[in-house]
Amino acid sequence: MSDDGSFKFNINDTGGEIAVSKEYPVFKTVGLDPKFLLEILNESQDFKSFAFSQKAGGTRTRLYFSKLREWRTALPTLLEQQKIADCLNSADELIAAQGRKVDALKAHKKGLMQQLFPQAGETQPRLRFPEFEGTGEWSVKPLGKAAENLDNQRVPITSGDRVAGDVPYYGASGIVDYVEGYIFDEDLLCVSEDGANLLARTYPIAFAISGKTWVNNHAHVLRFKHGFTQKFVEVYLNSIKLDDFITGMAQPKLNKAKLDSIPMPLPKEPEQKRIADCLSSLDNLIAAETRKLDTLKTHKKGLIQQLFPWGGEADT
Repeated sequence: MSDDGSFKFNINDTGGEIAVSKEYPVFKTVGLDPKFLLEILNESQDFKSFAFSQKAGGTRTRLYFSKLREWRTALPTLLEQQKIADCLNSADELIAAQGRKVDALKAHKKGLMQQLFPQAGETQPRLRFPEFEGTGEWSVKPLGKAAENLDNQRVPITSGDRVAGDVPYYGASGIVDYVEGYIFDEDLLCVSEDGANLLARTYPIAFAISGKTWVNNHAHVLRFKHGFTQKFVEVYLNSIKLDDFITGMAQPKLNKAKLDSIPMPLPKEPEQKRIADCLSSLDNLIAAETRKLDTLKTHKKGLIQQLFPWGGEADT
């Protein structure tokens, strides 16, 4: 059963019995390499088109085993199947290893931030760079005193009134379109004003923008005296819960007054810069390793396109 017409097959390699819902077909391969079949069912465009064609009204697509048996595709010899499966399995192992590396870096950053920022009720972090040890407590001030709010300069444009261009048009979750013209041309920090993500936090609520940009009324816009303070605040806002400052449940909202009142623990500027530089370097490393992961995934996708026949083709 699928909500979007796509299906994901798996091999039971646990070595024991497992429980499977009756909604999913269960079968053994005969005269086929199981890993090859797994790849072609999960990745080939030919099978995806077949699976999508099974949608017959309703919101979900069911793929019964009787229908699965009707699918036909070109197959290489068993030896070639094994070689293709081994090749793609090697690609999967590289992707998995790179994915673990990215996850480890993200976990390291999360743990580092917990040490570099004071915990609730504390005025000093548990970890400080050597040059700042013994320099005293951090000050705490409302965010509205640490940044200049530029919300009154925002201009929302309805989708029907936007003129297509190359300037990013930002909303609560980041870029939502590209338009002609701009209202900002500098380094700024946007903070989501509304949306479920304020509570769910599946992606950052604070994000930097730079150069020519346009921002609608779903994201607050903040200007800072120093770029390192902006980075410091961005990281901090993305690391803490803001439930106490959010109004509404059906449509969560962080209004300007609540945003301005968020208490910001701030060390002196040199320590702000040191922390911001450290976390920026880590962000750059995570971004670089994520690009490597994306490259590996793209490489596998290209391999699949070359190794599997597309509809009507008999040879790879």
